Amino acid sequence: MVGFFHAFVAVLSLLSMGQSAPVTSCNTQTVEIQGRDQILGKWTLIAEATNDPGAKMMSKVLVESSWIRFTAANESNAIEVLQGEKLFGRCFTLKTKMTLENGTLTMGSPLNSSTRLLSTGCPDCLVLYTQYFSEGSTNGGVQFMSRRNIVTAAELEELKKLVECLNFPSPVILNQDKGLCPEDSPLNTDLTSDFYDMSPDFFNQTESIISDEAGMDGLSDLISSLSDLTDT
Repeated sequence: MVGFFHAFVAVLSLLSMGQSAPVTSCNTQTVEIQGRDQILGKWTLIAEATNDPGAKMMSKVLVESSWIRFTAANESNAIEVLQGEKLFGRCFTLKTKMTLENGTLTMGSPLNSSTRLLSTGCPDCLVLYTQYFSEGSTNGGVQFMSRRNIVTAAELEELKKLVECLNFPSPVILNQDKGLCPEDSPLNTDLTSDFYDMSPDFFNQTESIISDEAGMDGLSDLISSLSDLTDT
């Protein structure tokens, strides 16, 4: 039960992005990923944006801080992704793999997705535009990451203008005062097995839950209460 709860919370945090406007709706330029070296290494999640009210609320409730490490896999066009997130004061990790094809990062089942880079004036930042595909619908959002834990006000302002250009509400800025989870710690809970045990249907149902703001209010209360139970 506790393992399923942890995995369910991780799925919600991963899907905390709503229906997205197409990148072509404004002057935002995509950046083709020329090779893996362009994104390899560790990045701190600074902010993310969505135009789905329920998903935006879930980002605020669940994710305290987050980082991602991209590592070259054995396959020439594959990238291993290690993500660390702090939720409810606890640290969770998730390992996935993405494929670099035609300048785009893709991920297969159970969470089919496509990720592209957007241009930014920040020299050590990544702006990722990710779309998730399920049952004929496309959901997605924007994530802003940096090699640094804190970016400048000007860099955040550029992000806000980008988000506005894409017709998203203002981004959720993560509170870096919460601190990042350590990369290697026996206290981390690894969710990889739970993640891959989930079927695509589960992801489809989860996406329908987070797209409803009223339902998210009750779900948020439930998750908080279940989190308290895992402490006992």
